Amino acid sequence: MTGTPIRGTTVVCVRHKGGVALAGDGQVSIGATIVKAGARKVRKLYHDRVLAGFAGTAADAFALFEKFEAKLDEYRGNLSRAAVELAKDWRTNRILRRLEALLAVADKDHSFIISGTGEVIEPDDGVIGIGSGGPFAVAAARALMAYSDLDAKQIVEEAMRIAAAICVYTNDRITVEEL
Repeated sequence: MTGTPIRGTTVVCVRHKGGVALAGDGQVSIGATIVKAGARKVRKLYHDRVLAGFAGTAADAFALFEKFEAKLDEYRGNLSRAAVELAKDWRTNRILRRLEALLAVADKDHSFIISGTGEVIEPDDGVIGIGSGGPFAVAAARALMAYSDLDAKQIVEEAMRIAAAICVYTNDRITVEEL
């Protein structure tokens, strides 16, 4: 979705059995060097009614969290509207356009990937994966949803463990938030 691959993080979001959970790993890398193992890349926003996680450079992601939180406040927690308006700003603002990150956001009704190219994507199956290990975590989550009785939180935890075992840019210091 961006011109350069987003490395150094993995975030996965799952909607399953009436719940939604978002998990992120803790690894921060500069090139081939791990500089931090316990970063927190997922959080609750807007009165704990919205989950958000990032993939990409930390400074860019924190700037986007701040902008997204402002949009949530402006649109009184309407996740769909806040996501679209952030994507518009991100795509059209010269300074924001240079930010290299992706956001995964969810509330009780919707889940979206928001990118700097103006994309707001809602997955068909309620599973989002962003970052280096995102595709591994998505594959694991989909299999767990189909062939286990786990709930959303358990699925994102296990999907992250699987991604961490495969992706060198993903570790097993997992933070989970759920609604």
